[in-house]
Amino acid sequence: MTTGAAFAYALIATAGALALLLAVTFAVGVRTGRQSVLDVAWGTGIAVAGLASFLASLGHGDAARRWLLLAATVVWGCRLAAHVAVRLRGAGEDPRYRDLLSRAPRGRNSYALRVAYLPQGLVLLAATAPVAAGMAQPSPASAVTAAGAAVWLLGFGFEATGDWQLARFRANPANRGHLMDRGLWRYTRHPNYFGDAAMWWGLFLISYATPIQLVLVVSPLLMTFVLTRGTGQRLTDARMAQSHPDYAEYAARTSAFIPRRPRSPGTALR
Repeated sequence: MTTGAAFAYALIATAGALALLLAVTFAVGVRTGRQSVLDVAWGTGIAVAGLASFLASLGHGDAARRWLLLAATVVWGCRLAAHVAVRLRGAGEDPRYRDLLSRAPRGRNSYALRVAYLPQGLVLLAATAPVAAGMAQPSPASAVTAAGAAVWLLGFGFEATGDWQLARFRANPANRGHLMDRGLWRYTRHPNYFGDAAMWWGLFLISYATPIQLVLVVSPLLMTFVLTRGTGQRLTDARMAQSHPDYAEYAARTSAFIPRRPRSPGTALR
């Protein structure tokens, strides 16, 4: 089997595994009446995509790159899914999904399937395409692979640490009604989104072995756009500005995405 055929087989296997995962998630959402279970499936899907592409490409690719991609996707996906599951435990339907389903012309479940589950599955498949490509590449790991691992580790540290700091902050009753502006949240308003974007770029670099793979740079570019202009930073900033009167002051001194030192009072916002 050629490298291209191995990639195609791994991508098809990934698509099938993600479709099965989302079908099970949809069934759970319908049964429980909570479509927010889809958020747990996102992290699970990262791990599933890595495992599916690994198994589908057995006998192909460079062993070091393959195991590195498998470890990165499974560790990241399982941590993220567990974190979201704990956060959602005991909570009602997420306001995002409640608002979304309130616009359903008829058939709330079929509407959720079309406007939430199907788009998420397609985006996740596109985002993990570099992983399937990397699994099939026979070229040995290189300095680019090592750089990708370093970028991924940076992102994982930011996302995991940011989530942990925010969870501890929210667990303290004395912080109720206050903004989290400590730790990593002092340097960026969204350390979790920044970390997430860094990990997508890390996976792309780990996967990279030949120039033809440059076409797959669309995957981390897509996820960076989603995290900054799509459902990530932009919507979160708008929601926080509505619920916290002092958010504007926090936003004026704190970087929106890329971590950097807090701005001094009166510094122009860029």
